[in-house]
Amino acid sequence: MRTLYKWITQIVDPTWVAKGLGGYLRYLADWRRYARLPGAEAIRLMDSYPQVHDRTETIEIDPHYFYGNGWAMRRIISAAPQWHVDIGSQSMFVNLLGATIPVVFVDYRPLARPLTGLRCLAGNIVALPFTNSSIGSLSCLHVIEHIGLGRYGDPLDPDGTRKAARELSRVLAPGGNLFLVTPVGRQRVCFNAHRIHTPETIREYFSDLELLEFSGVDDDSRFVERVDMAVFSDSYYACGMFWFRMPKSPKGINGVGGWTL
Repeated sequence: MRTLYKWITQIVDPTWVAKGLGGYLRYLADWRRYARLPGAEAIRLMDSYPQVHDRTETIEIDPHYFYGNGWAMRRIISAAPQWHVDIGSQSMFVNLLGATIPVVFVDYRPLARPLTGLRCLAGNIVALPFTNSSIGSLSCLHVIEHIGLGRYGDPLDPDGTRKAARELSRVLAPGGNLFLVTPVGRQRVCFNAHRIHTPETIREYFSDLELLEFSGVDDDSRFVERVDMAVFSDSYYACGMFWFRMPKSPKGINGVGGWTL
């Protein structure tokens, strides 16, 4: 039933439809009550704009993105880099981060929305447009699990996630920070949405880096900071947050290398 639901929702979400039908009844009742209130504006049918899914008891969120974006942003701002590079994360994340730190945003599907503090580039995570060891502050949130599955028009490649990990490691400067968020749990591919890796596999993919912190969101949507990776290894669809650092090299490397903002 879970699999059937995933297939059907690409065309229509039965749960959304059922809730929407009830929502229309409330909408029409509210319209009638509002129109009878003293001082109510005239409402024309052509201006109506039903919003029937927002009347919920709590704010609905995707816990992976809510916690993952907040986790990364707090640590990046605390580290106070001169500039930061993000690879493929949510546009809202890089927009807000760019209000505090100059950000270069690289995505396979370029974001054509120039903004002060945000520079957008077209690029492929398996062939990043940066020189070796050139980036001192780097993030990639909920991205590497998609690489090579064709979901976003990228070439099919079973080794996509591993190649992305190699590229992120390649461009990270000595002493540089990488903030990575990706689904973790029992290893499998959910074609063509994403892959799920055990935390240990992700750690292996970045074996050249030091792991400073592992945090995550468990299967019950609970955010847990600084936890043992093994706690998440048998999860169904949890979220792993990895703070990696490239070991430092001799003095004189400034974390910017041959590429400048």
